[in-house]
Amino acid sequence: MIVVTTPMCRQIVEWAGLKEFKVNKFPDEEEGDFAILLSESKVEMDSLAIKLNTFSQIRESIKTVSDCLFEKGWIEKAIVDEEIDAIFNDYKNDVKYALLDEDAFNEIRKSKEDKKVKVYSEFLKDIVSDIGADVIDFTYDKNGNDEDNGNDSVSDFDYLVYPDYLEKEVLERENPDSKDFKSIKISSHNNISKDPILKAESRYSILINGME
Repeated sequence: MIVVTTPMCRQIVEWAGLKEFKVNKFPDEEEGDFAILLSESKVEMDSLAIKLNTFSQIRESIKTVSDCLFEKGWIEKAIVDEEIDAIFNDYKNDVKYALLDEDAFNEIRKSKEDKKVKVYSEFLKDIVSDIGADVIDFTYDKNGNDEDNGNDSVSDFDYLVYPDYLEKEVLERENPDSKDFKSIKISSHNNISKDPILKAESRYSILINGME
C-alpha cells in the first residue's frame, strides 16, 4: 500500500511513525492507495482528513494518523501520549505557547474573553476561539455574498483578523484605517514554516500579543 500526503501534513505522518510515503501537493497526481491531508482538501482516493490549526488539533492529528496507520498494519505500534508530549518538548527552546499547561492557557483565555473578533478565514477562527476571544458569527464569501448568520452586531468588533492571501479582498470590504478596531494579518501556508508546531506558535503569538 502506498500512502501519499501533502507538504503541510508531512511532519505529522513522520511523527505518527510512517517511514516510507510519498509527498505531493496534489495527492491524486501520485500513484497511491491512501491520502493523508488537511480537512479542506479533497481527493479521489481513500483518505484521512486532519486539522492542524490549534495545538490540540496537532496533538489529536498525530494520534489519529498513528492509530489509523497501526490499524491498517502499516506501522508496528501506535504512538502514545507521552511520545506526543516528547515531540512538543523538543521545541522548548523555540516556542512559548505550545508548551503552556492548561491553567496558564486559561489565564490567556480569560484575558481575551471580552474581545470581539471578525475573522476572514475558517482556519483562523479555530485559533481565535482557542485563545478565548469572541468570534463574531460571520462567514466570508469570495463572491461577495457574505453571511452575518443573523448577527446584527457583525459590524461591531474590536479586532479584524485575516490571512495575507485575502488582504486585497479585506481592504476592499473593510476600513483598515478605522479607529474602531485593530487589524491583524496572519501569514498563510505559503509564507510561513511548514512545521505544524512552529506555524501554530507563530500564529498564536501574533494573535495573543496583537489583542493586548
